[in-house]
Order: sequence, then structure tokens, then C-alpha cells
Amino acid sequence: MADLAEGLGEGGPTVNSKNYRVFIANDAYKVWSESFGMYPLPLVKRVKLFWSSLKGWISENFPEALRTLSKGASEAQIRSAEDDLGFKLPMPTKLLYRFCNGQLPFSKNEDIRMAPLGIIGGYVFYNYNVNVHLSSLEQMVEETKEFNLHLEEQGLPIGPNLALVASSWYHPKTFLLNCSSGDLYVGTANLSAGEMMPCVPESLIKPTNSDMPQDGLLLWLEEHLRRLQNGMIKIRPLSTSRYICLYPEASPLCSSAVTNGVKVRASAVFVPEHPRRGHLGTHLYSYSIRLSVPEACMLGGVYFSSCQLHSRHWIIRCKDTVVSDMHGEGVIGEHPLLLPGQDEFVYESCTPLNGSSGSVEGSFTFVPGRLTQPEGKPFDVTVAPFPLEVPDYIF
Repeated sequence: MADLAEGLGEGGPTVNSKNYRVFIANDAYKVWSESFGMYPLPLVKRVKLFWSSLKGWISENFPEALRTLSKGASEAQIRSAEDDLGFKLPMPTKLLYRFCNGQLPFSKNEDIRMAPLGIIGGYVFYNYNVNVHLSSLEQMVEETKEFNLHLEEQGLPIGPNLALVASSWYHPKTFLLNCSSGDLYVGTANLSAGEMMPCVPESLIKPTNSDMPQDGLLLWLEEHLRRLQNGMIKIRPLSTSRYICLYPEASPLCSSAVTNGVKVRASAVFVPEHPRRGHLGTHLYSYSIRLSVPEACMLGGVYFSSCQLHSRHWIIRCKDTVVSDMHGEGVIGEHPLLLPGQDEFVYESCTPLNGSSGSVEGSFTFVPGRLTQPEGKPFDVTVAPFPLEVPDYIF
């Protein structure tokens, strides 16, 4: 600071002087101009706001994932990645990586600890587990080359300037950015044959807009942040860790109903990458059911200290046509006992649908008390309809 003061005149200004503030502002602008002057200022502000908002949310709600975020990449690192890829990245994607170079690359030594910490999140049903991490530049280059090599070995055409920008630990799920058009895609179960689905509305993508270009990756990440901020998706426990769970938590994607004090919440996610998806033209959805007794189980004016699930009844529709009407004992081999005030009993399952949209509804039959010691007549608890649909944004 003394050196700066000497350069501005004998004795130099005080720290609070107007001249000093102007000097610092000019110096800060010079640093910014050298670092980001090649990008439109509105876009720089937009990307900076995105990253500061996302990091703020993660710091408050998911701090264990904060340390997986890498510092921003330099222009030299981006140019090197582009040279390795053989094509240019869209301007919004470059800026995203200038502020944060994705998440730490996969490491055999860190697999168990870091696997659930993807900032995009995932879902779990039965033994199928997806958790999506935002790729670093280094990982993007490596996995893109591997993907293109696989296509080449299969005798398939290599996609038009596709870069792998996000992928899952555990079971595979891959997101690819078309760096020419700006479109973002998710790989299907037939990704090895080059099959992909758009996961951002094409009408919103404007990669060449002079003042505010926006590609699929930026739009996708901003929509993900919006869902985190408004509580549509939340953090859930997973074994001994936690993760960002993609099963919706709010209406209209999550239904909720209370019957005799028993509350049922239900929602579903589209699973395009699952091996069962695409079989005979079907889509696969995984759904999450949450059961609880927030206050008390009441039946005919009588209070019961517990109730236990006996059976289930599901009605599945494809558009307006009933395609499945089934009854079964318990849920995933269990008969959960619900007590007032306890945490939700949560379970996940899946269902195929021979079409792009539909719904699920039904009921659970409960017994007051316990199955081994019933205290009253069985009663049905409503599961309000929840949608099965291919969304505009796929995560």
C-alpha cells in the first residue's frame, strides 16, 4: 500500500480518500478486463451470480460437497482443453469453467467418500444408484476421447463436437454438450450406439447471441439451482452419508394426501439411462413414496398409538388409459410400522410405461396397532395421483 501511495504523490492519500478509491477501482477494472474482457459483461455477471448462489446454497445445506469444487480454470487451461478436444467450447461453458473447474476428478482412493457428493445429485432404487458430478476440464477431455474411441471401434459416426460435461459415479449416466449448437443431451441405455435425448428446451438455447449467449449447460445448471433454492429437490440421507436427491418434494410434481392421520407423499423421476428403458418402446420411471403420521392416527374418533401397513393397491395410467391395476402385500418386502411424530418411512421402486407420460395413484391398507395385534378394522390410505412424464429438463 505504501508503494501505491508513493506513486500517487508525496505522503500518499489516506485509505479512505476518493483518489485512492478511484485508483483501486481502476486497478480492479484492469485486472477484470485482462481476465474477462473477452466475454460480454452481462454474461460474466450472470455466471458469477450463478456460482456464488450455488456455492452459497451448498455451503449452507451440503457443506461436505463444497470441498469437491475446484478453483476456476485459466484461459490457458481452457485453450489446452479445446486443443485436446479438437473444437471450441461455447462461450457460456468457458465462463462456467473460468469460475469453477467442475468437481474433483474421480480417484480410486476417494471413490467411497466422494461418490455421493455430486452437485447435480441422483436417485436410488433397489440396487440401482446414480449420482451425477460436474466434470472438470481434465475429466471432460479424457472421457470425451474414450467415448469417441468407443464409437469409432463400433464403426459408428462420432458426434458433432460432443463433450462429456457431467457423469455419474455408481451406475453410469452421462451428459453431453454439443459445442456447435449448444444443445445438452443425456445418454440413454443405448448411448454406446450413440443414442441421446435432449435435456434442455431447445427453444431457449442461443449460443451466438451477442449480449447474452446461453447454451444448454448454463441453462441446465441454472434450472438445477432454482430447484434447490425453491425446495423442489433436497438433501436426503444415504447410508452413512447424504446426497442431493432428485425425487421432487413439492407440488405439482409431488403429490400429498392425508387419510386418518396417515400422510403419503409421492413423486417420480425419469430414468433414461436404465437398461430397461427403451425395451419395446417403454420409458422407465423410479418413484419415491414417503409415509408418516405427523400428529396422530385417528379412526372413527378413536386415537391409535401406531398403525402398520398391510398391503398396497396401484393404478398406473398411460395418458388416460389404465395399463396396470395391481394389489400386493407390503412394500419392497416390508410392512412399515408408523408412530406419531417419527421420521418418514421412505422407499423407492420403479415402473415401466409404454409412452412418454402417465400417472400413478392408489392406496395402502393399514391396520390400527400392529399386524400381530390389531386394535381395529383395516383402513385404506389414499395415494394421490403423481405424474410420470419426460420433463423439459432432465437431470
